[in-house]
Amino acid sequence: MSRPFSPATVPTWFVVLPDSDAAAEVAGRARAHASRELKHPSGRPWLLGRWPRDALTVGECGDARVAVLGEHRVTPGEAARAAAGVRDSPAALDRRSAAWSGSFHLLACAAGRIRVRGGVTGVRRVFHGRAGSVAAAGDRADVVADLLGKELDEARLAVQLLTLDLLHPLSGRPLWHGVERLPGGHWLLLDPDGGTRHSRRWSAPEPVVPLAEGAADLARALADAVEVRTRGLALVTADLGGLDSTAVCCTAARGTTPVVAYTAATHDPLGDDVRWARRTVAALGNVEHHLVPAEDVPLSYDGLGSLGDLLDAPCLMTVDHNRRMSLLRLAAERGSALHLTGLGGDELLGGSAAHLHTMIRTRPRTALRGLRGYAAKYGWSRRQVLRQLLDRRSYPAWLAGVAADLRRPQPDERQPLLEWCAPPRLPPWVTPEAADAVRELILTEAPAARPLAPGRGHGAHRELVSMDLLSRFARHVNQMSEPLGVVCAAPYYDDRVVEAALAVRPEDRVTPYWYKPLIVEAMRGIVPEGSRTRATRANATLEEAAGQRRHRDQLLALCEDSRLGRLGLVDTGVLRRWCTRPLSPELESELLHPTVACEVWLRSRETAAAPSPADR
Repeated sequence: MSRPFSPATVPTWFVVLPDSDAAAEVAGRARAHASRELKHPSGRPWLLGRWPRDALTVGECGDARVAVLGEHRVTPGEAARAAAGVRDSPAALDRRSAAWSGSFHLLACAAGRIRVRGGVTGVRRVFHGRAGSVAAAGDRADVVADLLGKELDEARLAVQLLTLDLLHPLSGRPLWHGVERLPGGHWLLLDPDGGTRHSRRWSAPEPVVPLAEGAADLARALADAVEVRTRGLALVTADLGGLDSTAVCCTAARGTTPVVAYTAATHDPLGDDVRWARRTVAALGNVEHHLVPAEDVPLSYDGLGSLGDLLDAPCLMTVDHNRRMSLLRLAAERGSALHLTGLGGDELLGGSAAHLHTMIRTRPRTALRGLRGYAAKYGWSRRQVLRQLLDRRSYPAWLAGVAADLRRPQPDERQPLLEWCAPPRLPPWVTPEAADAVRELILTEAPAARPLAPGRGHGAHRELVSMDLLSRFARHVNQMSEPLGVVCAAPYYDDRVVEAALAVRPEDRVTPYWYKPLIVEAMRGIVPEGSRTRATRANATLEEAAGQRRHRDQLLALCEDSRLGRLGLVDTGVLRRWCTRPLSPELESELLHPTVACEVWLRSRETAAAPSPADR
């Protein structure tokens, strides 16, 4: 397969290098494509890449340096004080940065040692690898792989064909041999001799805060997250659709920056986003509002054959790429440099019923009340609920069970949600060899795998895994919007916002009897009362079904000379037959989306073109 990719094709990226002569060759490759560079005190390159000038703040104290890169308002003075703390104790940097709002990468160097970290969720990821005695890290897996000369790992790519891949720790693994991802909530340490190790810096808070107190904490955290992004801008655009995006939009409207909101209508006559958005805007009185007719919003599967976004992993949002980007293009045309979204709200605020798996043993009466509510609301079978409650397998044992069931039919929509995660499945067009490779990777990983929230049960783990995986969508949407000159921000994934929400008692935050009670309480006095208690949400099921019919030719075109077929990962004949028949948007399309994402991703990397000098 051809490899036209180079870091020159990527609008923004960074790579961090150790303070050693051995890194000179990698530094030379990076410098050929970089527009910015920071140096170690020795004069050797420390940070190379391309990023907006106002996204980086650097502080120095002696030979210690701290760099903050992303969406933040950290001043040079604050960064310098943090650098002073690094010289005394690395833990001091954790304590000082714990108060910083926003979404950013944090880098520090002192005495030749480098520390790099991203966020708790997967919006700000860190990838690392080594070539010989040189270790390097960066924020894009493809850039790190290219600079270190790594090749595609086809077995890892096969894992991406699983339905909604929630298999921690396999789900976020980079797709190149020898490139790894730093776990969320950890520091990566690079030594001058090329050694690397990582250490935990963050753990989920104990969920003991009552609803009222937690709602106030969340409101403050969300206000800070929005304010650090919007302060000083001429205007900001925002989604205005469901409850989560409404909360973000209304929070932004309380500031001094003008807000321009967009609401996309759907073809579903029961979709009520437009009605609620109009009610909200009328009550606010200071938001410029644009309604986009359903006919002007692309359907699902639109433009699959012409997508050229250069992402560093396949994105399940590929089938809705043009739907999502249509609003961001409108934001760019309006002159926005920042677009606020409600991405992340479902995972953080809707939570997971899996906490009842633990609670049934510690607080059975409370748990039984919740179980009865969920069973009535979603039609859960009592037998299946009991079976999952009695399943006491450890996480490694559960993973091994997933490996054995990869080819089984998908669980139906009424399956209880009390396991470690919803067990993923491989679609029927995956070849036996690819299925064996996925199974082997899972079984290899299972013995050492540990849940993300040890000692706190299935619920906390499931929520953190969901946020980690789905935050990748927000990260990819931002990578798609970068060429437009628009930062697409998802405040719900910020560390401080995540902490505030997860600290609330699960029975207060996640309940079948009240729709997202935490954000409803947090938005008192912020979201107009007529909209604050909305308990409905629209979906794009009709857009999915209609798009599949209208753009079936584009789906079938992906089967011709399939790149996945070339690699021996899919049987294109079976895939083609599936694409010629109607599919259930809820279940069967779920099997198809990852395959479309992987196929489009492979093709886009063949056709990537370097930006023009003017673009740079």
